[in-house]
Amino acid sequence: MILTVTLNPSIDKSYRIDNFQIGKIFRPQEENSVAGGKGINVTKVIKILGEEVTATGFLGGKAGEFIEEELNKMGVRCEFIKIEGETRTCIAILDPVQGTHTEILEKGPYVEPENIVEFLEKFSIISKKYNIITASGSAARGVYEDIYVELVNIAKRNGAKLILDTSGNYLSKALTAKPFMIKPNKEEAEKLLRRELKTIEEFKKAAEELRNLGIEVVSITLGSEGSIIATNEGVFEITPPKIKLASPVGSGDSYVAGMAVGIKRGFNIVEAAILATACGASNAMHYKTGYVVRSDVEQLRKEVKVEKL
Repeated sequence: MILTVTLNPSIDKSYRIDNFQIGKIFRPQEENSVAGGKGINVTKVIKILGEEVTATGFLGGKAGEFIEEELNKMGVRCEFIKIEGETRTCIAILDPVQGTHTEILEKGPYVEPENIVEFLEKFSIISKKYNIITASGSAARGVYEDIYVELVNIAKRNGAKLILDTSGNYLSKALTAKPFMIKPNKEEAEKLLRRELKTIEEFKKAAEELRNLGIEVVSITLGSEGSIIATNEGVFEITPPKIKLASPVGSGDSYVAGMAVGIKRGFNIVEAAILATACGASNAMHYKTGYVVRSDVEQLRKEVKVEKL
């Protein structure tokens, strides 16, 4: 099984509004409310791909109850710490006509110190059962920025590979613990290395530089252009097939899910990255977040291009 960590889950509300404009009143052409947050999206895709998955993190209030109910319906095992505050709601406004998407992200509830201690104790115990762990997104208020350092160290002690997808200080601090894999996007990689990245050669050097910090796998994601992934076998450019785009929201999380599933199934890193890329593309074909269609994923896998740099 795979364990996922979400330190700031949300109810994700998405609205498809053609020709969206500021200051106007609209009735959406399509709307969805789903259990969300980056790690929850990862969880859902892992389950859709047919793997057993357990989700942990923090949940609170009626929103937290909704998220746990939705995951239980999918057959996901939940090991969340319950907090006093209300789990946040995030809104995405998708305009396919103008090709834009606008996101409104709540900060999330405050997590008390005793809740953090309880979570770390639970994580130390349950992570012993899993070989693959994903940890995604920022953390709710009250959770210190080096929380992922502790999670990486605990995972290592328990013999698990931790795939980390976060940003800002959460990511820069976590690098000191050397997670198994990181997945910065272009902007995050530029911030880590304090320089602009434009060419494929620059992305290759950046991935190698980050990997030389002691991280086994580095994937710099480039949205619809794919990713540059550095492994012990070299550096590869992974290019997704062309698709009819609905919404890119959640595609990065679907990529993480594909990597976790691929590694769990014994794929080498490049094979896992191909599956991950197909998952990201499948998610982008739909207005739901953290959603793929297995038959589409299998077809898209065949169309992913790989080039060793």
